[in-house]
Amino acid sequence: MAMRQTPLTCSGHTRPVVDLAFSGITPYGYFLISACKDGKPMLRQGDTGDWIGTFLGHKGAVWGATLNTDATKAATAAADFTAKVWDAVSGDEVLSLAHKHIVKSVNFTKDNNCLLTAGNDKLLRIYDLSNPEEAPIEIAGHGSAIKKALWCNDDKQILSAADDKTVRLWDRTSMEVVKTLTFDTSVSSMEYMADGEILLITYGKNIAFYNALSLEPIKTVEAPAPINSASLHPEKDFFVAAGDDFKLYKFDYSTKEELESYKGHFGPVHCVRFSPDGELYASGSEDGTLRLWQTAVGKTYGLWKCVLPEDLGTENSEQLFPSAPPEVKA
Repeated sequence: MAMRQTPLTCSGHTRPVVDLAFSGITPYGYFLISACKDGKPMLRQGDTGDWIGTFLGHKGAVWGATLNTDATKAATAAADFTAKVWDAVSGDEVLSLAHKHIVKSVNFTKDNNCLLTAGNDKLLRIYDLSNPEEAPIEIAGHGSAIKKALWCNDDKQILSAADDKTVRLWDRTSMEVVKTLTFDTSVSSMEYMADGEILLITYGKNIAFYNALSLEPIKTVEAPAPINSASLHPEKDFFVAAGDDFKLYKFDYSTKEELESYKGHFGPVHCVRFSPDGELYASGSEDGTLRLWQTAVGKTYGLWKCVLPEDLGTENSEQLFPSAPPEVKA
């Protein structure tokens, strides 16, 4: 009997959900943060989607959100020209970092000491969180708004994707470009995996994989629809992608074969990410919801419980699986 994917729907946001991120696995489980155009980023328990709290303080749409590995700090990027750092345990605002334009991306170093920001003013900024009064290091070079900026290679380098149709690899010390990738259309998303140094880029209908250190291509897969986001499973067995046709697609990483597709959202999907244990993936949509999807459908995990026909009471199973066809009276 084929198992049916039943996503968990996380409501609470009132506008499109445009970014999401998981923490690492902590002694208290793992956590999920969502960025939304309603200006109210939310923190949830990662495996169940249960709401923990809302970070209040932004005065505009929030375009980017992230958690540090142990989920003690959060950072958000917003249209109110600020990036904010939050205490993710108490929900308190710790820092508000003023920018000259809309901020789109935030990313912590592994040691939590620095925050990388980027946005519509085309600059990468590195803030020393232990000395926030000090002016940030600024790195210029992109010709258009930057969508995403991520630390890579043990925080010695930076990857950035911008509307100038390029992805650039920067050296943190020299602040120079090491290599540039140019595309024929704007890059819609970027994910970096430290394990194996893999960079995943989406543009148009393409999901492309690169070596993050050399930016040499590994493989490219074409999806049936324009893709806004994709995520590679921690074990690198498969990846998921989603975009304009409201669907989530799952592909085999080695063969590039489409394994399955699911529809649950009522609008384009803007972001998708695997959980740190790989048991589920979360998606955020124009419809204002987050949905959690099982990697292995039918497995007992989080709020999902696998109920086999023989586990049902005889009364229920009789209703579900009648032993004899009902009589049809003429």
